[in-house]
Amino acid sequence: MNRIKIFILCFFVPLFAFSQVNNEDKSFELSKNLEIFSAVYRALHTTYVDDIQSGDLVKTAIDAMLAKLDPYTNFFPEADMEDVKMQLLGQYGGIGSLIHQKGDKVYISEPFEGLPAYEAGLKAGDVILEINGMSAKGKTSNQVTEILRGQAGSDISIKVERDGKSLEMKFKRSEIKLPNVPYAGVVGNNIGYIKLNEFTQEAGNHVAEAFRNLKSKNNINGLIIDLRGNGGGLLNEAVNIVNIFVEKGQLIVSTKGKLKERDQNFKTQMQPLDMNIPIIVLVDNYSASASEIVAGSLQDLDRAVIMGQRTFGKGLVQNIIPLLYNTQMKVTVSKYYIPSGRCIQAIDYSHRNSAGKAEKIPDSLRTAFKTKGGRIVYDGLGIEPDVSLESKWASNIAIALITKYLAFDYATEFVKKHPQIASAKDFIVTDEIYNDFLNFLKDKDYSYKTETERDIEDLKKQAEEEKFDKATIDEIERLKQKVIEDKSDDLMKFKDDIKNILLAEIIVRYYNQKGRIEALLPYDDEVKQAINLLQDKDRYNKILKP
Repeated sequence: MNRIKIFILCFFVPLFAFSQVNNEDKSFELSKNLEIFSAVYRALHTTYVDDIQSGDLVKTAIDAMLAKLDPYTNFFPEADMEDVKMQLLGQYGGIGSLIHQKGDKVYISEPFEGLPAYEAGLKAGDVILEINGMSAKGKTSNQVTEILRGQAGSDISIKVERDGKSLEMKFKRSEIKLPNVPYAGVVGNNIGYIKLNEFTQEAGNHVAEAFRNLKSKNNINGLIIDLRGNGGGLLNEAVNIVNIFVEKGQLIVSTKGKLKERDQNFKTQMQPLDMNIPIIVLVDNYSASASEIVAGSLQDLDRAVIMGQRTFGKGLVQNIIPLLYNTQMKVTVSKYYIPSGRCIQAIDYSHRNSAGKAEKIPDSLRTAFKTKGGRIVYDGLGIEPDVSLESKWASNIAIALITKYLAFDYATEFVKKHPQIASAKDFIVTDEIYNDFLNFLKDKDYSYKTETERDIEDLKKQAEEEKFDKATIDEIERLKQKVIEDKSDDLMKFKDDIKNILLAEIIVRYYNQKGRIEALLPYDDEVKQAINLLQDKDRYNKILKP
């Protein structure tokens, strides 16, 4: 017995000693490198030939250091506190409007309903001339955004140009909080639909309230939760949303990091509102973080069918750490794991290739897990939908009309001629309106190059360099002209897509964000497929079985 005790003691003492030495080595490395950095900075400050901007230099050094880790670990100087607030809470001090830049002018894109810009009478299409007496000419949209933001309650004066006239509006900034749920309504035959844009504070309450209203007023028998394009937000709000549909006390997500004492389990805290209603969660490649917690946990618990495209794959958790002089740092502190035990982080930032680039986790290293009912699911690479839908990409002509703001400009002119239109759900872009839009485009530049054109140009260049005969090069040129001729029909070929773009731009001028979503739902193929699946109970139930 004594020999056993001596052996155990001898076995553990070297481990303890090794641990102490290892910690001492790490502390020495930390101190050494901090001293080196300080010495470099002081030497530059005292001996560099030109004056240096200390704050900019240190910020550059910090940003370069953090870039070696992952894209979510960031440093925020005091001047960026409004951006931090916007990221975490979805709120900021400002006027409540989107803006965009075209040429050397900055325009009001969309004043949000009920917020200062909207209430003051600013309209989409207004050109910003001055802000508090300061000219906006030549400034970028980012620069104008910085000037527009400010302390809630502070005065602001904005001079704009509208229809060739100069107008000045004076009002107060306010605390801008964007809605988590911009729209909730009924689609198809008694199917509820909730669009969730963000996971900021109260997101769980907003979804619960929308769901209660849908149930009480419409007797819905199925639900679509739309998380497409939702980049995430607060983890606890994701748990609260799942809690609406699963029992109290259910583990939804665990976080595990370097400091074991900070590992946490997040369970549902309240009684659910409905544990039986069939649910489809719509996701895409831009559904990330908290969106993936909702979709992944509902999938792991066999509580919903996930439909769409594979999600982004962000399984990392960040905390905000206050630093000196009112600066802050957002740091990745752990990974999160959903109920099956899997982590859906797609990129391994701890290992990089020879070019220094972090790569996606290969299929060979992905591990199989099981849902509550026994279905096979995998870790890494985001949430794979139960029903995969092919991504619908915008046509080149549609992208050109959007990025050159031609659809936007047409909507501005349309509103001047039409003070009123039909309701959001009844208004359509008729062929008459579309032909009017084509006339509007006649003297506008909406040119663009397709990938095919670029490939043909590269082929022609290569053929010339390799001294192919003139007949071959002429044939390549004829092919290029054929592609250009074919492209000229794009306005008719992609007429339906362009009509939807015009519909969105026009409707938002009259009925705001809510109206835009409502108007476009009937044309949304993925929503249509979700409705069809919810109405096919046998197929829905079969998907959720092993």
